[in-house]
Amino acid sequence: MEQIKTSFDFEKPLAELVQQIEKVKQVADKTKVDMSATLAELEEKLEQTQKTLYSHLTGWQKVQMSRHPERPQTLDYISMICDDFIEMHGDRTVGDDKAIIGGFATIDGKTVMIIGHQKGKNTKERQYRNFGMANPEGYRKALRLMRLAEKFNKPVISFIDTMGAYPGLEAEERGQGEAIARNLLEMSVLKVPILCFVVGEGASGGALGIGIGDKVYMLEHTWYSVISPESCSSILWRSWDYKERAAECLKLTSDDMFENKLIDGIIKEPLGGAHQNPEQMAGTIKKQILDDLKTLTKEKTEKMIATRIDKFCTMGVVVEG
Repeated sequence: MEQIKTSFDFEKPLAELVQQIEKVKQVADKTKVDMSATLAELEEKLEQTQKTLYSHLTGWQKVQMSRHPERPQTLDYISMICDDFIEMHGDRTVGDDKAIIGGFATIDGKTVMIIGHQKGKNTKERQYRNFGMANPEGYRKALRLMRLAEKFNKPVISFIDTMGAYPGLEAEERGQGEAIARNLLEMSVLKVPILCFVVGEGASGGALGIGIGDKVYMLEHTWYSVISPESCSSILWRSWDYKERAAECLKLTSDDMFENKLIDGIIKEPLGGAHQNPEQMAGTIKKQILDDLKTLTKEKTEKMIATRIDKFCTMGVVVEG
């Protein structure tokens, strides 16, 4: 936990234990007294507190975790998972949307097309990337790259991490709704395997625009919903003060989504979240990618597409008894 630079209110007990451990170490260094027994006891207590805390996070706490400023983003995962990456730009109509990146990459000798949201790590980067909120040209760029992957028979991997599609007037004028709807239609019948990973925030159509796949996974401390808790709270209660309650009502956590059969699996994060050990997190995702590609590439194209369509068509269907 020493690596944490930003901690949330619910992590205060951990911060206090880390502080105690540091004090004991300082005393041991100064006095040259053997404090190993005390240190071992405190470290064991820290580990137990971590396990208890992170296995019982509320919906709102998971939303906070997904927004941690040090949490790995698409480019981080690409650098850790892929042997190489050639970024491709532009939708060939309007321009190049920096909020969505994509290009061909190699993973253990296998060529894939990787597409994902990129929020940026600092203020300058976030402005450059529009905080990961894509315009229509971003989704049209993604679709162009998917069609390219289909042409060369290469699997598509998408990393989802967005607060939503950009809601500006210009985006609506250029057909934001149509661009997302077109991606849903085209992805559902794409003739190559598609793997989707929610690695941070998964908000509304902005996430769905690159979220139709044969396998859809969520990292343990992420969320996926039609609306953010703050926006939901402001609509229902005319205030952001009820965001915690909204988060619970929306059932947006990975556990809720898996229970409701809206995703195919949950990928466990390192203790304390993906930002605590990005390399371990990337290794887990890489293993999942390789395992799934091994299975999906053996399937007949027609069967794979039919299974993909059936999976999404059965979502939200209510059968009255």
